[in-house]
Amino acid sequence: MRDVNPFGLLTRVGPLSLLGGSFILMAGGLSMPALVPGALSFALLLLTLVALAGRSRIGWLRLLPGILAFASVTWSNWLLADPRDLSVAAVAGLRVAYFVIPGIILAAFIDPSALGDQLGQRLRIPARPVLAAVAGLNRLDTLAQDWDEISRARRIRGLGPGPNPVAQARHLVSMTFALLVQALRQAERMSVAMEARGYGRLARPGYRRTWAGPAPWLRADTTLIVICVAFAALPWIVVLAWGWILT
Repeated sequence: MRDVNPFGLLTRVGPLSLLGGSFILMAGGLSMPALVPGALSFALLLLTLVALAGRSRIGWLRLLPGILAFASVTWSNWLLADPRDLSVAAVAGLRVAYFVIPGIILAAFIDPSALGDQLGQRLRIPARPVLAAVAGLNRLDTLAQDWDEISRARRIRGLGPGPNPVAQARHLVSMTFALLVQALRQAERMSVAMEARGYGRLARPGYRRTWAGPAPWLRADTTLIVICVAFAALPWIVVLAWGWILT
């Protein structure tokens, strides 16, 4: 067995442990008892995830949806509460951020092909939905590239947006529609190619397929699960420890 070094751990774990850790943090975040222990635990969790990511660069722009979720939940709970209490609203937002933002970070390290191998071999999920999910996830990685290609093609043809905000909005709508059409065409071609390569045989009784690679459960996976369990319980541990100190 390889020695588990926590620095850069997220680059060595499998997709199932990344998904499992996200769900464990969800259970811990939704049961967060109070603001101060939750904020301390959340700050320590983020620092730990940065260390676990090692030298891998995380696209921090991906965290924007999680930050917006935290802000919107906090704002709505403060606005609709009677009486308005900022601390109570912040706890509600922090409960969401406690698993949404770490989940985004963990999801950045999931490899679709490795996920398919583990779903098929370890969880024994039928091959057809696994392969369809893997194909869809692989296509998600190319959406940004497709968007840039469509944008460049429209600018070359003189269809770029002007400074008018209305023109910018129309350009965004037309770009989104063009991307949708291209994604549907690519999905059709992929479906035909998969069928031509014999993926339709998976529906026949008694037919079993082989997988591209092994799907081992490493010590690094167990370490990640233990860390996530510890952070899921950390807010309650802080509350109990603080109460014990006061008494």
